[in-house]
Amino acid sequence: MFFIGCHLSSSKGFEAMGKTALEINANTFQFFTRNPRGSQAKDINPQDAQALQLLLKTHHFGPIIAHAPYTLNPASADAKTRSFALQTMADDLARMEYLPGNLYNFHPGSHVGQGAPEGLRLIIEALNEILTPEQHTTVLLETMAGKGTEIGRSFDELKQILDGVKLNGKMGVCLDTCHVHDAGYSLAVLDGLLEEFDKQIGLKNLKAIHLNDSLNPRGARKDRHAAIGQGEIGTDTLSRVINHPALQNIPFCLETPNDLAGYAREIALLRSLHRQ
Repeated sequence: MFFIGCHLSSSKGFEAMGKTALEINANTFQFFTRNPRGSQAKDINPQDAQALQLLLKTHHFGPIIAHAPYTLNPASADAKTRSFALQTMADDLARMEYLPGNLYNFHPGSHVGQGAPEGLRLIIEALNEILTPEQHTTVLLETMAGKGTEIGRSFDELKQILDGVKLNGKMGVCLDTCHVHDAGYSLAVLDGLLEEFDKQIGLKNLKAIHLNDSLNPRGARKDRHAAIGQGEIGTDTLSRVINHPALQNIPFCLETPNDLAGYAREIALLRSLHRQ
């Protein structure tokens, strides 16, 4: 199936997000677990969570994606910052048990001058502390654009994290098309990119895709998303992404600069381009 959706506000609750997704012809979506630049999280309403689960099942949705706050940095040199990241992620995963079988995506972090090896070590340490055999949520490392001291700019860095996590069966990767483009990978040579991903990480570990155009030339390492067809990647290349045989049944989520009406138009466009 072709699962396509966008980022939705969770302010009105779980079931409301599902109903909004249906209104724009989406069959997956992403939401922030809490304030994206803070620590506040609304209490979970179990009945609301159950209502969303029923809606997802009834309308044959793909997995949905919860996104961790941008402020988390488990690779920080500051112990308090690392502790905040661990506590928040552990709480998020406990909350996600109200929506079992879905995905939790986070930006791996920034080494802030310590060097990538130390940043990678701290991320692995954090994941080994918070993951549990009992959890029903798959935790995703997002591919990053490589600005500043970001970790996750290369498939090799993500591989190192996955290799170091003891419960790596609870892990996967979310590929962001803007980010990999800005990091220097060529989506125009899609087979080559996916072959490299498969060699380094394994395509079985690719669990979600953020589908975005980019305002930057390839390799700029700046991370500025653009609407579909309004950037340097282009509609033709992104059409090949959604139609690639190896990428079917993976949820595609738009993070383009759009309002709800704009997302509806992009979803309609992508559905018209999908041929698989």
